[in-house]
Amino acid sequence: MPQRILIDPVTRIEGHAKISIFLDDAGKVTDAQFHVVEFRGFEKFCEGRMLWEMPAITARTCGICPVSHLLASAKAGDEILAVKVPAAADKLRRLMNLGQFTQSHALSFFHLSAPDFLLGWDSDPKKRNVFGLIEANPDLARAGIRLRQFGQEIIELLGGKKIHPSWAVPGGVRSGLSIEGRDHILAKLPEAWATTRKALEIFKGLISDNREEVGTLGNFPSLFMGLVGPNGEWEHHGGMLRFTDATGKVVVDRFDAQDYRDHIGEGVQKSSYLKSPYYKPLGFPGGMYRVGPLARLNVCEFIGTPEADKELDEYRSNWGGRAVTSSYLYHYARLIEIVASLEKIEMLLADPDLQSDYLRADAGVNKLRGVGVSEAPRGTLFHDYTVDRNGILQAVNMIIATGQNNLAMNRTVAQIAKHYVKGKEIPEGVLNRVEHGIRNFDPCLSCSTHAVGKMPMVVKLIAADGSVLDEKRRDG
Repeated sequence: MPQRILIDPVTRIEGHAKISIFLDDAGKVTDAQFHVVEFRGFEKFCEGRMLWEMPAITARTCGICPVSHLLASAKAGDEILAVKVPAAADKLRRLMNLGQFTQSHALSFFHLSAPDFLLGWDSDPKKRNVFGLIEANPDLARAGIRLRQFGQEIIELLGGKKIHPSWAVPGGVRSGLSIEGRDHILAKLPEAWATTRKALEIFKGLISDNREEVGTLGNFPSLFMGLVGPNGEWEHHGGMLRFTDATGKVVVDRFDAQDYRDHIGEGVQKSSYLKSPYYKPLGFPGGMYRVGPLARLNVCEFIGTPEADKELDEYRSNWGGRAVTSSYLYHYARLIEIVASLEKIEMLLADPDLQSDYLRADAGVNKLRGVGVSEAPRGTLFHDYTVDRNGILQAVNMIIATGQNNLAMNRTVAQIAKHYVKGKEIPEGVLNRVEHGIRNFDPCLSCSTHAVGKMPMVVKLIAADGSVLDEKRRDG
């Protein structure tokens, strides 16, 4: 009789989800599914709003990555106004996005994932969180918190507050960066550098002890997508889109975000509210692709800053060459992207354009549809707006990075379960590895973050007739 193990909820991710593991009569895993159980309907209730309101409204999609929605929305507005954003505004937007990368990657690495590989896969789940990390390694935990604070302060200095700043607008931004703000960021950079270099040193040292996890926590061929610059360099807020395959070969190069529908379809699965985008020419689900730090390092030729390029070369040399396929190495890629962000922040702060007062191009509605694309920390983010002549939204489509990783997250939990789950029970360390397969992608499912506290974990073994054969519960 087929049976199912249910993990509900998945802990230490941003939102609510569960995992089902299906067993055959012999207790062997046949499949696993990742279910997102939240429904919010954000796209629908944006209809009827004014275009100029959309950046501030859509930033409320998330409390962890509001900057990503703010910027993608403003870029969609730029397209509808058909304006070229002033150079200073573009650079200021980039600076805020780099602050967002830094704070979000620090949160993912230090708060959500580090308790697993620093405290141990089989450690007590009540202590396997950021508080346990503080107890075990207070200096590192404090440094991780302050690195995140550094990124948040950049956002606050530009937008007026750390979360949900109403700052980027169609055509540009509302305000610039003061000399005092610039000097404040410069003064904090050395500490941010020290923490990032230490984190890289620690993670590189841990990988040799986690080779089984590297090989099984989401290691499979797929396509990858992300933005690249004019010369194929790493990009986070401009450029064009590129797909590559699992060998690093370019599948489709430099297509415009306005044409994304020619390349990306959106599948729907009954088991989840999360849509499953796919690469259209390969169909659903064969067109599975990944986005985010791992994908961005795979699709780019180089990063374009000295220290990040040095780290990128080492990363590629040791873990797969031109294309790295293990989702466990998303953690490594995040740290390299923090290095790139710090270097680019330092470069931007030396640019005199940041003190310009020409920050916004004014125009009315010149096009009835616009697509804005920007790289969020978790991956490529699309905002697609259709408006009437008065700028009132008629239709909205938002393709979120986490959704684009949905097929890959399902493949990941199935791979982990087939490797580790033996029989009708899941030991604590195995259960944690199944969850960690999802944490690799740092999914952002809602504004809530289950990083600490008493989040219940329920595991149910369910027979085909729906009866519960076994149930285990834990807190924290």
